[in-house]
Amino acid sequence: MGKQHLHKGWNEIKTNDSWAIFKIMGEFVNGFEKMSRIGPCVSIFGSARTQAGDKYYDLAQKIAYKIVNHGYGVITGGGPGIMEAGNKGAHLGGGTSVGLNIDLPFEQHDNPYIDSDKNLNFDYFFVRKVMFVKYAQGFVVMPGGFGTMDELFEAITLIQTKKIDKFPIILVGSEFWEGLFEWVRTTLMEAHGNISPQDMDLVKIVDTEDEVLEILDSFYRESNLSPNF
Repeated sequence: MGKQHLHKGWNEIKTNDSWAIFKIMGEFVNGFEKMSRIGPCVSIFGSARTQAGDKYYDLAQKIAYKIVNHGYGVITGGGPGIMEAGNKGAHLGGGTSVGLNIDLPFEQHDNPYIDSDKNLNFDYFFVRKVMFVKYAQGFVVMPGGFGTMDELFEAITLIQTKKIDKFPIILVGSEFWEGLFEWVRTTLMEAHGNISPQDMDLVKIVDTEDEVLEILDSFYRESNLSPNF
């Protein structure tokens, strides 16, 4: 890359930003049009680096299989790892399998288990995240890295601040999650008062696919809602 490409002038930045608005609008319109037709779904998050045969890959596949057999579809980030496992479970279960992919330099590529008419590609993380939240009736969060943490805490924040309606946020893998949320409890809540005790109730930590489905089903029973609404 030549030096002339390393530093953009302010006028160039302003021009590029102005034109980017149309691309952003296009991604929102395309996403809204396609996602509004898919029906109720549960979003499954987790690491793109988790390999087939890993216990969490297998568990994500089982969870997705059961989710579609309970009347929900499955939304993932569309890539490999946990995302592939989620789409694979939904595909094998004969249910809706949605992939919201994004172009990344290394690990991201479409997995083969997404419904052909439900594979969306994004350039902007923030547009993609709107689709995850707007069209999901629940979040299932498997072990993952920074991207998974970003998606998890955005969902918690939106529910905490009442920007979206409350829905289940289920963390799978107590050995992975309990240390983090012990720190949240002792440091954020007890030591500094940065969150309220009721905020701790926004997430549930489980270890099995049956626990995931019980939380989802009981939430909608208590809310007098159905996954088929």
